Amino acid sequence: MAQQRGVCLIKFASLIDPYKEIFIMRHRLPLVLLLVALTSMASGMIGCHRRTNPSVSKVPSRRYPVRGVVISTDPSNGEVLLKHQEIPGFMPAMTMAYRLDDPSIFSELHPGDLITATLLVDHDSSGPTNLRLTEIDVIAEARPDYKPTVNYHVPEKGDEVPDFSLLNQSGHKIDLRQYRGKVVLLTFIYTRCPLPDYCIRLSRNFATIDKSLQSDRKLYQQTHLLTVSFDPTYDTPSVLRNYGEAYTGNSHETFSHWEFAAPSVAELPKMEQFFDVGVTPQANGILQHSLSTVVIDRQGRIFAFYPTNDWSVAEMLAQIRSAAS
Repeated sequence: MAQQRGVCLIKFASLIDPYKEIFIMRHRLPLVLLLVALTSMASGMIGCHRRTNPSVSKVPSRRYPVRGVVISTDPSNGEVLLKHQEIPGFMPAMTMAYRLDDPSIFSELHPGDLITATLLVDHDSSGPTNLRLTEIDVIAEARPDYKPTVNYHVPEKGDEVPDFSLLNQSGHKIDLRQYRGKVVLLTFIYTRCPLPDYCIRLSRNFATIDKSLQSDRKLYQQTHLLTVSFDPTYDTPSVLRNYGEAYTGNSHETFSHWEFAAPSVAELPKMEQFFDVGVTPQANGILQHSLSTVVIDRQGRIFAFYPTNDWSVAEMLAQIRSAAS
Protein backbone atom coordinates (compact mmCIF):
# COMPACT_ATOMS: atom_id res chain seq x y z
CA MET A 1 0.00 0.00 0.00
CA ALA A 2 2.92 2.37 0.81
CA GLN A 3 4.42 1.65 -2.63
CA GLN A 4 1.07 2.41 -4.26
CA ARG A 5 0.85 5.76 -2.46
CA GLY A 6 4.42 6.52 -3.55
CA VAL A 7 3.61 5.84 -7.19
CA CYS A 8 0.54 8.06 -7.01
CA LEU A 9 2.55 10.91 -5.44
CA ILE A 10 5.16 10.68 -8.20
CA LYS A 11 2.42 10.80 -10.83
CA PHE A 12 0.76 13.65 -8.99
CA ALA A 13 4.04 15.60 -9.05
CA SER A 14 4.49 14.94 -12.74
CA LEU A 15 0.99 16.18 -13.35
CA ILE A 16 1.57 19.37 -11.39
CA ASP A 17 4.88 20.18 -13.07
CA PRO A 18 3.46 21.38 -16.39
CA TYR A 19 1.07 23.65 -14.52
CA LYS A 20 3.53 25.30 -12.11
CA GLU A 21 3.53 28.45 -14.11
CA ILE A 22 -0.24 28.36 -14.37
CA PHE A 23 -0.64 28.35 -10.60
CA ILE A 24 2.05 30.96 -10.10
CA MET A 25 0.62 33.26 -12.74
CA ARG A 26 -3.03 32.31 -12.32
CA HIS A 27 -4.11 35.98 -12.33
CA ARG A 28 -3.07 36.14 -15.99
CA LEU A 29 -4.85 32.86 -16.97
CA PRO A 30 -8.52 32.86 -17.96
CA LEU A 31 -10.66 31.04 -15.37
CA VAL A 32 -11.91 28.48 -17.91
CA LEU A 33 -8.39 27.34 -18.75
CA LEU A 34 -7.54 27.03 -15.06
CA LEU A 35 -10.56 24.75 -14.51
CA VAL A 36 -9.52 22.62 -17.49
CA ALA A 37 -6.06 22.22 -15.99
CA LEU A 38 -7.43 21.23 -12.62
CA THR A 39 -9.83 18.73 -14.20
CA SER A 40 -7.00 17.14 -16.15
CA MET A 41 -4.92 16.78 -13.02
CA ALA A 42 -7.82 15.28 -11.06
CA SER A 43 -8.45 12.74 -13.84
CA GLY A 44 -4.84 11.63 -13.65
CA MET A 45 -5.14 11.11 -9.90
CA ILE A 46 -8.35 9.10 -10.26
CA GLY A 47 -6.79 6.97 -12.97
CA CYS A 48 -3.87 6.22 -10.67
CA HIS A 49 -6.25 5.18 -7.89
CA ARG A 50 -8.19 2.86 -10.16
CA ARG A 51 -5.11 1.10 -11.43
CA THR A 52 -3.72 0.44 -7.96
CA ASN A 53 -6.98 -0.31 -6.13
CA PRO A 54 -9.39 -2.03 -8.54
CA SER A 55 -12.93 -2.33 -7.33
CA VAL A 56 -13.82 -6.03 -7.11
CA SER A 57 -17.29 -7.32 -6.41
CA LYS A 58 -16.83 -10.22 -4.02
CA VAL A 59 -19.40 -13.03 -4.04
CA PRO A 60 -19.49 -15.36 -1.00
CA SER A 61 -18.03 -18.79 -1.75
CA ARG A 62 -20.53 -21.61 -2.07
CA ARG A 63 -20.03 -24.53 0.31
CA TYR A 64 -20.49 -28.21 -0.54
CA PRO A 65 -19.96 -31.17 1.82
CA VAL A 66 -17.43 -33.71 0.49
CA ARG A 67 -16.57 -37.27 1.47
CA GLY A 68 -13.79 -39.25 -0.17
CA VAL A 69 -10.49 -41.12 -0.05
CA VAL A 70 -7.11 -39.44 -0.40
CA ILE A 71 -5.23 -40.89 -3.39
CA SER A 72 -2.09 -38.76 -3.10
CA THR A 73 -0.83 -35.42 -1.83
CA ASP A 74 1.32 -32.87 -3.64
CA PRO A 75 2.46 -30.22 -1.12
CA SER A 76 4.74 -28.54 -3.70
CA ASN A 77 1.68 -27.62 -5.77
CA GLY A 78 -0.62 -27.29 -2.77
CA GLU A 79 -2.97 -30.02 -4.02
CA VAL A 80 -4.47 -33.28 -2.83
CA LEU A 81 -5.86 -35.89 -5.23
CA LEU A 82 -9.20 -37.03 -3.86
CA LYS A 83 -11.50 -39.83 -4.99
CA HIS A 84 -14.80 -38.51 -3.70
CA GLN A 85 -18.43 -39.46 -3.66
CA GLU A 86 -21.06 -37.47 -5.52
CA ILE A 87 -21.24 -33.84 -4.43
CA PRO A 88 -25.00 -33.23 -4.69
CA GLY A 89 -25.84 -30.08 -6.55
CA PHE A 90 -22.33 -29.66 -7.94
CA MET A 91 -20.60 -32.69 -9.49
CA PRO A 92 -20.77 -36.50 -9.76
CA ALA A 93 -18.39 -38.90 -8.03
CA MET A 94 -14.89 -38.61 -9.48
CA THR A 95 -11.17 -38.42 -8.77
CA MET A 96 -9.93 -34.84 -8.86
CA ALA A 97 -7.13 -32.65 -7.51
CA TYR A 98 -8.09 -29.89 -5.06
CA ARG A 99 -6.15 -27.14 -3.32
CA LEU A 100 -6.17 -27.02 0.46
CA ASP A 101 -7.42 -23.81 2.02
CA ASP A 102 -4.91 -24.42 4.84
CA PRO A 103 -1.64 -25.94 3.47
CA SER A 104 -0.45 -26.82 6.99
CA ILE A 105 -2.88 -29.77 6.96
CA PHE A 106 -0.80 -31.66 4.35
CA SER A 107 1.21 -33.35 7.09
CA GLU A 108 -2.00 -34.88 8.47
CA LEU A 109 -3.15 -36.43 5.18
CA HIS A 110 -1.95 -39.76 3.80
CA PRO A 111 -2.95 -41.92 0.81
CA GLY A 112 -5.89 -44.08 1.76
CA ASP A 113 -7.25 -41.73 4.44
CA LEU A 114 -11.03 -41.37 4.43
CA ILE A 115 -12.00 -37.75 4.95
CA THR A 116 -14.97 -35.45 5.12
CA ALA A 117 -14.48 -31.81 4.16
CA THR A 118 -16.16 -28.69 2.84
CA LEU A 119 -15.53 -27.68 -0.75
CA LEU A 120 -15.42 -23.91 -1.21
CA VAL A 121 -16.26 -22.75 -4.74
CA ASP A 122 -16.06 -19.19 -6.06
CA HIS A 123 -18.07 -18.15 -9.10
CA ASP A 124 -17.50 -15.58 -11.82
CA SER A 125 -18.93 -14.93 -15.29
CA SER A 126 -17.19 -18.04 -16.63
CA GLY A 127 -18.62 -20.34 -13.95
CA PRO A 128 -17.15 -22.15 -10.91
CA THR A 129 -13.57 -21.23 -10.04
CA ASN A 130 -11.00 -21.41 -7.23
CA LEU A 131 -12.04 -24.77 -5.79
CA ARG A 132 -10.44 -25.57 -2.42
CA LEU A 133 -11.01 -27.83 0.55
CA THR A 134 -11.48 -26.67 4.12
CA GLU A 135 -12.85 -28.06 7.42
CA ILE A 136 -11.09 -31.37 6.71
CA ASP A 137 -11.77 -34.21 9.12
CA VAL A 138 -9.90 -37.54 8.79
CA ILE A 139 -12.52 -40.06 9.89
CA ALA A 140 -10.45 -43.18 9.10
CA GLU A 141 -6.67 -43.22 8.66
CA ALA A 142 -4.89 -45.65 6.35
CA ARG A 143 -1.31 -45.44 7.57
CA PRO A 144 0.22 -48.91 8.10
CA ASP A 145 1.12 -48.01 11.69
CA TYR A 146 -2.37 -46.81 12.55
CA LYS A 147 -5.52 -48.74 13.36
CA PRO A 148 -8.70 -46.66 13.32
CA THR A 149 -10.39 -46.52 16.70
CA VAL A 150 -13.66 -45.36 15.15
CA ASN A 151 -15.55 -46.90 12.25
CA TYR A 152 -18.43 -44.77 10.98
CA HIS A 153 -21.57 -46.47 9.74
CA VAL A 154 -23.24 -45.00 6.66
CA PRO A 155 -27.01 -45.41 7.14
CA GLU A 156 -28.73 -47.40 4.42
CA LYS A 157 -32.40 -48.01 3.80
CA GLY A 158 -33.61 -50.87 5.96
CA ASP A 159 -30.96 -50.49 8.69
CA GLU A 160 -32.51 -50.89 12.14
CA VAL A 161 -31.88 -47.84 14.31
CA PRO A 162 -30.51 -48.62 17.80
CA ASP A 163 -32.54 -47.53 20.80
CA PHE A 164 -30.50 -44.46 21.71
CA SER A 165 -31.40 -42.56 24.90
CA LEU A 166 -31.47 -38.76 25.11
CA LEU A 167 -32.44 -35.89 27.41
CA ASN A 168 -34.97 -33.53 25.86
CA GLN A 169 -35.63 -29.80 26.21
CA SER A 170 -37.90 -30.45 29.21
CA GLY A 171 -35.30 -32.46 31.08
CA HIS A 172 -37.13 -35.73 30.38
CA LYS A 173 -35.34 -38.89 29.30
CA ILE A 174 -36.53 -40.19 25.95
CA ASP A 175 -35.46 -43.02 23.67
CA LEU A 176 -35.97 -43.70 19.98
CA ARG A 177 -37.96 -46.87 20.60
CA GLN A 178 -40.85 -44.89 22.07
CA TYR A 179 -41.59 -43.44 18.62
CA ARG A 180 -42.24 -46.81 16.99
CA GLY A 181 -45.44 -46.58 15.00
CA LYS A 182 -44.57 -43.06 13.83
CA VAL A 183 -42.36 -41.74 11.06
CA VAL A 184 -39.48 -39.84 12.63
CA LEU A 185 -37.54 -37.10 10.89
CA LEU A 186 -34.22 -36.71 12.73
CA THR A 187 -31.29 -34.38 12.21
CA PHE A 188 -28.16 -33.23 14.07
CA ILE A 189 -27.16 -29.70 15.07
CA TYR A 190 -25.53 -27.74 17.85
CA THR A 191 -27.06 -24.50 19.04
CA ARG A 192 -23.88 -22.39 18.75
CA CYS A 193 -23.38 -23.23 15.08
CA PRO A 194 -22.70 -19.94 13.22
CA LEU A 195 -23.00 -21.27 9.66
CA PRO A 196 -26.24 -20.28 7.89
CA ASP A 197 -26.04 -23.25 5.48
CA TYR A 198 -25.55 -25.84 8.20
CA CYS A 199 -27.45 -26.08 11.50
CA ILE A 200 -29.38 -22.87 10.95
CA ARG A 201 -30.62 -23.99 7.55
CA LEU A 202 -31.61 -27.42 8.88
CA SER A 203 -33.57 -25.93 11.78
CA ARG A 204 -35.37 -23.50 9.48
CA ASN A 205 -36.30 -26.35 7.16
CA PHE A 206 -37.58 -28.39 10.09
CA ALA A 207 -39.70 -25.43 11.19
CA THR A 208 -41.26 -25.22 7.73
CA ILE A 209 -41.87 -28.97 7.66
CA ASP A 210 -43.46 -28.88 11.11
CA LYS A 211 -45.90 -26.17 10.02
CA SER A 212 -46.64 -27.94 6.73
CA LEU A 213 -47.52 -31.18 8.50
CA GLN A 214 -50.01 -29.36 10.73
CA SER A 215 -52.23 -28.84 7.70
CA ASP A 216 -52.70 -32.62 7.42
CA ARG A 217 -54.05 -33.79 10.78
CA LYS A 218 -53.71 -37.50 10.04
CA LEU A 219 -50.13 -37.22 8.80
CA TYR A 220 -49.27 -34.89 11.70
CA GLN A 221 -50.36 -37.55 14.18
CA GLN A 222 -48.29 -40.18 12.35
CA THR A 223 -45.04 -38.21 12.45
CA HIS A 224 -42.51 -36.82 14.88
CA LEU A 225 -39.57 -34.43 14.43
CA LEU A 226 -36.42 -34.76 16.51
CA THR A 227 -33.45 -32.37 16.46
CA VAL A 228 -30.42 -33.89 18.21
CA SER A 229 -27.50 -31.86 19.53
CA PHE A 230 -23.99 -33.34 19.44
CA ASP A 231 -22.88 -30.75 22.02
CA PRO A 232 -24.50 -32.12 25.22
CA THR A 233 -22.16 -30.28 27.59
CA TYR A 234 -23.30 -26.86 26.37
CA ASP A 235 -26.74 -27.74 24.98
CA THR A 236 -28.51 -28.40 28.26
CA PRO A 237 -32.32 -28.81 28.38
CA SER A 238 -32.84 -25.09 29.05
CA VAL A 239 -30.58 -24.10 26.13
CA LEU A 240 -32.40 -26.53 23.84
CA ARG A 241 -35.77 -25.19 24.99
CA ASN A 242 -34.80 -21.61 24.16
CA TYR A 243 -33.38 -22.72 20.82
CA GLY A 244 -36.53 -24.68 20.02
CA GLU A 245 -38.87 -21.85 20.95
CA ALA A 246 -36.90 -19.52 18.67
CA TYR A 247 -37.60 -21.77 15.69
CA THR A 248 -41.18 -22.73 16.51
CA GLY A 249 -41.99 -19.10 17.24
CA ASN A 250 -43.90 -20.09 20.38
CA SER A 251 -42.62 -19.04 23.80
CA HIS A 252 -44.97 -21.59 25.39
CA GLU A 253 -44.16 -24.46 23.05
CA THR A 254 -45.21 -27.91 24.27
CA PHE A 255 -42.77 -29.73 21.95
CA SER A 256 -45.30 -32.52 21.50
CA HIS A 257 -44.49 -32.90 17.79
CA TRP A 258 -40.99 -31.46 17.43
CA GLU A 259 -38.49 -32.17 20.19
CA PHE A 260 -34.94 -31.01 20.83
CA ALA A 261 -32.67 -33.39 22.71
CA ALA A 262 -29.08 -34.43 23.34
CA PRO A 263 -27.53 -37.79 24.24
CA SER A 264 -25.26 -38.14 27.23
CA VAL A 265 -21.53 -37.62 26.74
CA ALA A 266 -21.12 -41.40 26.98
CA GLU A 267 -23.88 -42.13 24.45
CA LEU A 268 -22.86 -39.44 21.97
CA PRO A 269 -20.03 -41.32 20.16
CA LYS A 270 -22.35 -44.26 19.44
CA MET A 271 -24.94 -41.97 17.85
CA GLU A 272 -22.31 -40.11 15.84
CA GLN A 273 -20.87 -43.35 14.50
CA PHE A 274 -24.23 -44.89 13.59
CA PHE A 275 -25.59 -41.77 11.87
CA ASP A 276 -22.22 -40.91 10.23
CA VAL A 277 -21.75 -37.59 12.02
CA GLY A 278 -18.12 -36.49 12.24
CA VAL A 279 -17.44 -33.82 14.88
CA THR A 280 -14.11 -32.12 15.55
CA PRO A 281 -13.79 -29.40 18.24
CA GLN A 282 -12.21 -26.12 17.13
CA ALA A 283 -11.30 -22.92 18.97
CA ASN A 284 -13.89 -20.76 20.75
CA GLY A 285 -16.44 -23.54 21.14
CA ILE A 286 -16.86 -24.01 17.38
CA LEU A 287 -17.44 -27.60 16.25
CA GLN A 288 -16.41 -28.67 12.76
CA HIS A 289 -18.93 -31.28 11.71
CA SER A 290 -20.58 -33.18 8.91
CA LEU A 291 -24.33 -33.40 8.37
CA SER A 292 -26.84 -36.19 8.76
CA THR A 293 -30.61 -36.13 8.34
CA VAL A 294 -32.65 -39.34 8.32
CA VAL A 295 -36.22 -40.46 7.87
CA ILE A 296 -37.00 -43.41 10.17
CA ASP A 297 -40.02 -45.53 9.30
CA ARG A 298 -42.69 -46.74 11.70
CA GLN A 299 -40.75 -49.96 12.35
CA GLY A 300 -37.68 -48.06 13.49
CA ARG A 301 -35.65 -48.58 10.30
CA ILE A 302 -33.81 -46.12 8.08
CA PHE A 303 -36.08 -45.05 5.23
CA ALA A 304 -33.92 -42.27 3.75
CA PHE A 305 -30.53 -40.75 4.59
CA TYR A 306 -29.21 -37.30 3.61
CA PRO A 307 -25.54 -36.55 4.41
CA THR A 308 -25.81 -33.03 2.96
CA ASN A 309 -27.81 -29.84 3.35
CA ASP A 310 -29.12 -29.63 -0.19
CA TRP A 311 -32.43 -31.43 0.31
CA SER A 312 -35.57 -29.37 -0.14
CA VAL A 313 -38.57 -29.16 2.14
CA ALA A 314 -40.81 -30.49 -0.64
CA GLU A 315 -38.50 -33.47 -1.18
CA MET A 316 -38.44 -34.30 2.53
CA LEU A 317 -42.22 -34.02 2.86
CA ALA A 318 -42.55 -36.48 -0.02
CA GLN A 319 -40.22 -38.92 1.78
CA ILE A 320 -42.25 -38.58 4.98
CA ARG A 321 -45.53 -39.25 3.19
CA SER A 322 -44.01 -42.24 1.43
CA ALA A 323 -42.72 -43.70 4.72
CA ALA A 324 -46.06 -43.10 6.40
CA SER A 325 -47.99 -44.86 3.65
